Amino acid sequence: MESYFTNLAKAYNQTMEQADPRVLEYPFMDRPGLNLFGTLLYLYVVTYAGPKYMKNREPFNLRKLVVVYNIVMVVMSTYIFYEFLASGWAAGYSLLCQECDYSNSSHALRMVKVCYLFWISKYIEFLDTIFFIAHKKFQHVSFLHVFHHSLMAFTWWWGVKFSPGGLGTFHALINSFVHMVMYTYYGIAAMGPAYQKYIWWKKYLTVFQMTQFVVVFSHMANITIFHDCKYPQVFKYLIASYGTMFFILFANFWIQAYTKRSNRKKMEVARENNGDVHVSNEVHSCAVANGHSKHD
Repeated sequence: MESYFTNLAKAYNQTMEQADPRVLEYPFMDRPGLNLFGTLLYLYVVTYAGPKYMKNREPFNLRKLVVVYNIVMVVMSTYIFYEFLASGWAAGYSLLCQECDYSNSSHALRMVKVCYLFWISKYIEFLDTIFFIAHKKFQHVSFLHVFHHSLMAFTWWWGVKFSPGGLGTFHALINSFVHMVMYTYYGIAAMGPAYQKYIWWKKYLTVFQMTQFVVVFSHMANITIFHDCKYPQVFKYLIASYGTMFFILFANFWIQAYTKRSNRKKMEVARENNGDVHVSNEVHSCAVANGHSKHD
């Protein structure tokens, strides 16, 4: 047993020796322990402590705070998107094979900085879930939501630690652009019923997100299969897995939220047209009792 832990410690030390020394000047980048603790704390709060605390309490009214938060996230996502372009993707990066630049050039250091900021933004986005819980919208704290937030925050620390740049940042570029649009939608939605007419494109946002994952997977699959690009192999597989897993999860969300709900509405209309209003109302009442309404 002792030799097992000795070998494990040796492997860990050898791995950490390969880390990018340029990131040591950034807070929280010395050891992975704090990142692991932060992710586990998030999971504990949003799956147990938060819901338990809110169980017998009235929802908080945080509308103004949420609006401000979403505006801040739009600005932050826009800045990150611009920095990914300026430090690489609009400054000579190749879609076919872009290795990480480990030099101290101005562009390389700028890329390190925006990679670190992108990772920090994943922790700030934990507030999405906190607001859902504070508003007692527990139905929004789905497996997809929690899995996406926790995985991105945890894995991106490793990306910044070992390869802050290169082909692995393409999906972050796309993700930051998607978040510009997504937080714009959330911000308008948080303004109240009077603004709902401006977010008629809700379901297209899901399509937009699903397109993101197809692009990310296609980009990484092309590099992995057809190009011998020097980059940590584990990150190639991880990013390709991002695209695959999240596409499947978002596709399932689309089916549940729109396809099945649309079929349910058609059934209600058909029953009403046949004079079976009582049954239709029972169906609607059941849907509301399960946390959904036709206005969700």
